[in-house]
Amino acid sequence: MVSIRDFVRWGATRFNEAGLFFGHGSDNALDESLHLVFQVLQLPWDLPDSYLDSRLTHRERDKLANLIEERAASRKPLAYLVNQAWFCDMPFYVDERVLVPRSPIAELILQQFQPWLGDVEVSRVLDLCSGSGCIGIATSHAFPESQVDLLDISEDALEVANINIDRHELWGRVQAIKSDLFEFFDALPERPRYQLILSNPPYVDAEDMSDMPEEFTHEPELGLAAGDDGLDFARSILAQAGDFLDEQGLLVLEVGNSQWALQDEYPEVPFVWPDFEKGGHGVLVLSAEDCRKYQSLFKNRLKAL
Repeated sequence: MVSIRDFVRWGATRFNEAGLFFGHGSDNALDESLHLVFQVLQLPWDLPDSYLDSRLTHRERDKLANLIEERAASRKPLAYLVNQAWFCDMPFYVDERVLVPRSPIAELILQQFQPWLGDVEVSRVLDLCSGSGCIGIATSHAFPESQVDLLDISEDALEVANINIDRHELWGRVQAIKSDLFEFFDALPERPRYQLILSNPPYVDAEDMSDMPEEFTHEPELGLAAGDDGLDFARSILAQAGDFLDEQGLLVLEVGNSQWALQDEYPEVPFVWPDFEKGGHGVLVLSAEDCRKYQSLFKNRLKAL
């Protein structure tokens, strides 16, 4: 094996032989191998096909072979092996202190949350349970005049978020803050108001946690587990979001497979569930008006548990 094409082909074969699970940026062995090879060699995604037959140096071949074998043997997500994941066409530093970015919210960011946001001018954004900061940072690029707050309870995650703030040179516009959901704001004399509250909180229910492929065991459980029905965090966010949204603001909340449990619990709430062209599901959009209209319901259900 001497060329880029050789290693892409061999990697795909090796991953299929190992029976790997693909759910952290790709959904098949060939794409996973292509991502590994291109990221290690620092090649652009639109590399002309003619370059695929370029010969690699001995050092490049050794590095690729070792990483392909490590991916197959350890079942560790590729993003952790190369310390990089792509989200909204942007590179982010990641390691095992944070989840691998893969939220379908990326598609909404690229669409600037249309048609739901309308002509609202976005000046403040809250990324709640921010992890690596990818959602908030990508949104800061979509709305260049906005200030973005990244909130997470994990100091490890906030360290990674700060690496990404530095990487994208967003000092002064994006800040990472330690907080258990909205708790940080309790000490402030006045509650801030956001045009966008975005959240990809833990939402995996107990059954799915027990059945997850081995690849997911490398991710922090703190970012995944959300009780028996996967709604432990979603309930709290729904009960409080209305207090922090601007009049024309939006809550965008990802609940994944717990979508159906949420709909069963709140059948009277007009959640909007966008369809995604690039795959994914379980993301709701709720206006500030409806957040406040149903806030008593959200709070009473939360208290009743």
